[in-house]
Amino acid sequence: MSNFYDKTDPVSIEKYAKKMIGKTFREIWEENEMSSSGLLKEKTTTDGYMQSHTNKHYKGGMGNLVEECYFKYKSNNDSNPDFKEAGVELKVTPYKKVGKKQELRAKERLIITMIDYYNLVKEPSFWESHVWKKAQLILLVWYLYEKGKENIDFHVDFVKLFTPPEEDRKIMEADYNKIVAKVRAGKAHELSEGDTLYLGAATKGATSADRRKQPYSDIEAKQRAFSFKNSYMTYVLNTYFVPDVTTYEPIVHGEVDDFEGYVVKRINAYRGKSVAELCQIFDIDISQKKPKNLESMLAFRMLGVKGNHAEEFEKAGIVVKTIRIEKSGSIQQSMSFPVIDYQKLVEETWDDCTFGNYLRETRFFFVIYKKDDEGILHLSGSQFWNIPEEDLEGDVRSVWQETHDIIKNGQLEIHVDAKGNICNNLPKQKNHTVSHVRPHGRDRNDTHPLPVGTHLLMDRKTRAYWIDDTRYVKQCFWLNNTYIIKQIKAENK
Repeated sequence: MSNFYDKTDPVSIEKYAKKMIGKTFREIWEENEMSSSGLLKEKTTTDGYMQSHTNKHYKGGMGNLVEECYFKYKSNNDSNPDFKEAGVELKVTPYKKVGKKQELRAKERLIITMIDYYNLVKEPSFWESHVWKKAQLILLVWYLYEKGKENIDFHVDFVKLFTPPEEDRKIMEADYNKIVAKVRAGKAHELSEGDTLYLGAATKGATSADRRKQPYSDIEAKQRAFSFKNSYMTYVLNTYFVPDVTTYEPIVHGEVDDFEGYVVKRINAYRGKSVAELCQIFDIDISQKKPKNLESMLAFRMLGVKGNHAEEFEKAGIVVKTIRIEKSGSIQQSMSFPVIDYQKLVEETWDDCTFGNYLRETRFFFVIYKKDDEGILHLSGSQFWNIPEEDLEGDVRSVWQETHDIIKNGQLEIHVDAKGNICNNLPKQKNHTVSHVRPHGRDRNDTHPLPVGTHLLMDRKTRAYWIDDTRYVKQCFWLNNTYIIKQIKAENK
């Protein structure tokens, strides 16, 4: 037994850990400095230790400091839980406050353990796996990330033992089985975080170029780690750590072996019904005004959810998208994504960019409607989808990189065409099979500032149309309509 806690008792460990609440990491370090019992006293008195933990790129992060300076044991890469005798894994993780309402969100996914492809395929089940050994009882230490502050000055706000609830464990088991199945099929190089719901296979190399050998294939795969997804961690934070936060209705009541199959089956039970018929079934009045998100609203009603949020979708970060197929079998609208922040874009790299991460981590749920010969929309079907790795690392990456380089290098050029439209040199749909960039502002006056020191390039004629060359119309990345229609299963078209 330690002088501070019983390392064999989870409750004792948690009780001691809660004394960190309200402290900054600097205070934790300083208290260890003053303590005659500090295991690492000699090490922590060096300037190098403080400098390394102040560095935002420090690999060990604040978790390393908590292990060494608070719990008094040396950080290591042992495959066992951090508190082996108690079966408790320590995880120190950031959250942030966003928007006007200062909503609490996990800042990042929670890395559980590295994936060894060769050992993974030998594991008999999820319940006997290395990842479950680490994840079944976690001491979660949440600290508030505040932009502009040094890491060492962030403060600890929430501390508690956490075990994934039974309903989540069923989905995690299915996620694990999907990942293992791909590796056993020799397709570890095709793994994507978007394949799964709560438990992901996150890339973990220094860059996306880092590769590892895999069994059953000569193709090298990205280095990956099992993780709890960002969306799942946000749900955990707001449900189990923060009091009085809104929760959402579940889709599933009771046990279901195949969550995605269950969801698709419930939606497809209404296949062939028109939008008007569905509104009548679910008592939605559209006689006066049709809600803008009507088709999405109907999807949740078909799933038995009264609001427009479902518990399982929130945990998994599943994004519902309604797809409208024309009589001709085509789709008119491309799929848009959040507006590009030009100044933020130029500070990013492909391996950790806003758009790339969104597509890597997000699983979409398509609810598909098709027009009949009279132009009336009928439910055609539904499916889960995430972007294939080859498309993400191919055309999408090319479009992102071209956009990034044009903006960063001050090469954004605009001109007025023969019809009086203002055009630019950002990637166009006609030149790309998967994605492109185009406006997403209300009008020409809806703009974002360009990176400091850069200006729009334009000729004299165009300058008469454009006043401020340090700002440009809001743009966003899109997935091409021609690409989306190809992703729809034949039975849903």
